[in-house]
Amino acid sequence: MDINLIRKKFKDLYNQSGNVYASPGRVNLIGEHTDYNLGFVLPGAIDKRIVAEIKPNRINKCRVYSIDFDDSYEFELGERPTKGWALYIYGVIEEIRKKGFDIGGFDCVFGGDIPVGAGLSSSAALESTFAFALNDIHQLNLSKFDLVKIGQMAEHNAVCVMCGVMDQFASVFGEEGKLIKLDCHSLEYEMIPFKTPGYRVVLINTKVKHSLASSEYNLRRRECEKGVAIIHEHYNYVESLRDVSLNMLDEFRKSMTELTYRRCSYVIKENQRLLSTCDALKTGNLQTFGKYMYSSHEGLSKDYEVSCPQLDFLVEIAAKDEVTGARMMGGGFGGCTINLIENNKYDTFINEVWNSYTKKFHKEPQVYDVKIGNGTRRIE
Repeated sequence: MDINLIRKKFKDLYNQSGNVYASPGRVNLIGEHTDYNLGFVLPGAIDKRIVAEIKPNRINKCRVYSIDFDDSYEFELGERPTKGWALYIYGVIEEIRKKGFDIGGFDCVFGGDIPVGAGLSSSAALESTFAFALNDIHQLNLSKFDLVKIGQMAEHNAVCVMCGVMDQFASVFGEEGKLIKLDCHSLEYEMIPFKTPGYRVVLINTKVKHSLASSEYNLRRRECEKGVAIIHEHYNYVESLRDVSLNMLDEFRKSMTELTYRRCSYVIKENQRLLSTCDALKTGNLQTFGKYMYSSHEGLSKDYEVSCPQLDFLVEIAAKDEVTGARMMGGGFGGCTINLIENNKYDTFINEVWNSYTKKFHKEPQVYDVKIGNGTRRIE
């Protein structure tokens, strides 16, 4: 994102300058739909981000302009916006105010280069940007963990999406060249080296908007909770699928619907795949890592049923072209596949994806090369 564009618009609108903050989107290499089941995830911040210039205005109003939507919106503190993108900002403000902080209004211009609807968590980047900025400007002394929870609760309470903690955590805690093995139960984390000389991380955007993702996301969560509730009746220490083994799940298979069983089975297996993936990455074994990516997609498509024909098609092409690893990423029903590709196979793969996908679905995919970058910060 061009920071100069942000600064110019801010100057034009408000005839002053403020502080500039940036927060990245994220990719999740493996561990999908495990976060709200209190399992493990393996995200990394990327080199695409939301950038915001912000300055307190000493009035009770927030005046915000979005570069991407070429749209402005103004709302009073405590007033729920009617505009969708402003809800994320409002949600962050309200979560900070719930902690007893009086933060006042502000002027802001923001924009970004994170593709909306591609599963790169532009919403969490937006929430993290504003949480970090308001904490810095008002010297609230909130910790990084506090900022993560503020973003998550903004999503829950203002946007009504019951997301896990992964997206905000990756935005705030990201480090260049490292993935975050995050325990979503304890919030303990370990930085896992992601050294990929001779390889690229490439996202292929289906350009299918995942309009079903929010409603189906909440439905999958309830389905997992049904399985946990059945097991909890017999093992009272079981509070989430994190506490359940495959053997334990099989013990209660006849007590739950086949659908509930498959949802729970996927989550348990995905947690196991992630732990094995981290072991492979620590030894630089990218081929094994790639196999786990394909297995992850198989589970997401067949057992968790959050894929779509376009995502499945892209993964099939990747497997045929002997791409090291590929899977759908994000909530599902559209968005991107994430691919680990050897440099010498890149051109052939991208050409085939472009030609085959366009022919089959009558729309052109988008290709993004991404690098693992740093987390939320103030830009001096």
